[in-house]
Amino acid sequence: MSTHLSSTFSPAVLTYLKPMISNVHSIPPSQVQELRSFSSKSYRDAEHKSESQVTPPRAPSGSHGTKSNDLNDLLAYMDSEEGDAMMPLADTDLSYPISNYFINSSHNTYLTGNQLYSESSTDAYTSVLLRGCRCIEIDVWDGDAKSSNAEAEEKAKEKKHKYHPHFPYHRKPPSEKKNPVADSSAGEALSMPTPWQSASTAARAEPRVLHGYTLTKEVSFREVCVAIREAAFVASKGKRRLTKISSDLPVIVSLEVHAGRAQQEIMVEIIEQTWRNMLVKPPADECPQLPSPGELRGKILTKVKFVAPERATKKAAGKTGTPAMRREDSSSSSDSDNQGSVDAKQKKKSSIIEPLSALGVYTRSYHFKDLSSSEASVPCHVFSLSEKKFMDVHESHGPTLFSHNRNYLMRAFPAGTRVTSSNLDPAVFWRKGVQIVALNWQKFDAGVMLNEGMFAGSGGWILKPREYRGHGDGQQSGVSDESQADAIAHKTLSLSIDILAAQELPLPIGDKKPHGFQPYVKCELHVEKPEERTGAAIEEGGRSKDGEYKFKSKSSRGTQPDFGGERMDFGNVSAVVEELSFLRFKIQDDEFGKDDLAAWACIRLDRLKEGYRFVRLLDANGDRSRGVLLVKISKSLT
Repeated sequence: MSTHLSSTFSPAVLTYLKPMISNVHSIPPSQVQELRSFSSKSYRDAEHKSESQVTPPRAPSGSHGTKSNDLNDLLAYMDSEEGDAMMPLADTDLSYPISNYFINSSHNTYLTGNQLYSESSTDAYTSVLLRGCRCIEIDVWDGDAKSSNAEAEEKAKEKKHKYHPHFPYHRKPPSEKKNPVADSSAGEALSMPTPWQSASTAARAEPRVLHGYTLTKEVSFREVCVAIREAAFVASKGKRRLTKISSDLPVIVSLEVHAGRAQQEIMVEIIEQTWRNMLVKPPADECPQLPSPGELRGKILTKVKFVAPERATKKAAGKTGTPAMRREDSSSSSDSDNQGSVDAKQKKKSSIIEPLSALGVYTRSYHFKDLSSSEASVPCHVFSLSEKKFMDVHESHGPTLFSHNRNYLMRAFPAGTRVTSSNLDPAVFWRKGVQIVALNWQKFDAGVMLNEGMFAGSGGWILKPREYRGHGDGQQSGVSDESQADAIAHKTLSLSIDILAAQELPLPIGDKKPHGFQPYVKCELHVEKPEERTGAAIEEGGRSKDGEYKFKSKSSRGTQPDFGGERMDFGNVSAVVEELSFLRFKIQDDEFGKDDLAAWACIRLDRLKEGYRFVRLLDANGDRSRGVLLVKISKSLT
């Protein structure tokens, strides 16, 4: 047996791996076949290497037709990606209209912490884009003109804002090479745009990005646009799981416009200067159908409130003078209802100018009235609903809501009362067909973990289950009374997980002493609730919380624990849709008071493999760690 491979695993892990050689019947036949294929491939690869890293692999002996009992073969297999509990994601068919995909999305992307007084940062955009996010949000407000002295001082400062300590993605991403798609407009097109200045010596006011009517710090709209350009289509190859993306898939920028008309003109100028060839060109016809993500590679789609050109012209003709550039003179112009952070009496309508509205080619934001309105059948419309408003529609028009989302885009976002940047339960909204479920990435809670389970290893676009899709030819259909309960087959799940051992577990944030670490494993199964199918009120209104079924193991000690093979049974769980159900693992420290999170993983049920598997763990900051959890999984659906 190779000393190198043996030393890769802790004694506790080896305690469970070694008996597999003599007890091959304990390995599911599907895993034996997988091991056999891995061994054959490894042997072929070894023949082409001048220096073999492992003994030419062979599958373990047993009744399934293998003959070798070399433990080294098994260790090489378990040390590879083949031994992971999560199945690799199959290549995504990118030929369907964009309404047929779930899109990895962020809410109030600019914030680095809570919703009341954290900083805004361009680094926040860089971080989420490199981690696979494909829909980001910018809240834009009027800026203030700077004096010459202030401008000189600003140039002397660093352009990027520092991360807030509560922002989980505080590590700066590695330097990356640009994707060829992004480099197609190299040279002048990708140079830093120079701010326009008036004839006077003072620089003009430019829009800024912040959370309005709060104490959050601002960042320049221009700098945000540049950061998006630089990170949107970067081919990231970092060590962290969340950075492994197919990065040329389209990015949707959701503009929340609170700026006055004069600064909207500056917004258009900045967008066209900065993104240039990345912007989507309008179709020859009036948005006859939605394009596919495959047709939009390397492109930025702007989601902004739609204003008919003739209406915008009339409004512009009726305006006199320049509007005051004060925060209270403008308001949200894309979301359908009040987020709760602004008193409605303070808000005044902000007119969107036609050039800005025209940037919303396939993602035009309309105010939501109801699902039978004329806007609800416009091919390129997007309705944005807060979680509370969405729940109201679910209870009153559930089947119509599901039918609408087969063919048209919808965005759901957390309530404005979530001042700590907590999240809704995205799976509830995905199961209603919502494509864009915007989450607060600033906080690692159940919502963000489920989001990782949905999009892990993808380019941020996941094709919906076949029964959730609209017409592949792009032709729109009317609404129907078919609910999610009728549209797709629901199965009964039997799932058992033996918690065996772990190694190299990361410690909770701030902990430095492994000897005081008392880890335990918590498994949670997130599946569809009966209320989701019937249209009844959903408990806690779709808030992010623990799974519907959960088990907790006994505590062990240290970073290389033996959990003793404790079994967790999820038996006869009814009405399960694999593609929209999730298994979440949490490693927590058993201590007095609150048990701190040390590591976690979330796996979509259709990607969960049977047999002896390693669950690859992310640490409490969401970075991929060296920690693994050894489990034995048995799964069946009938």
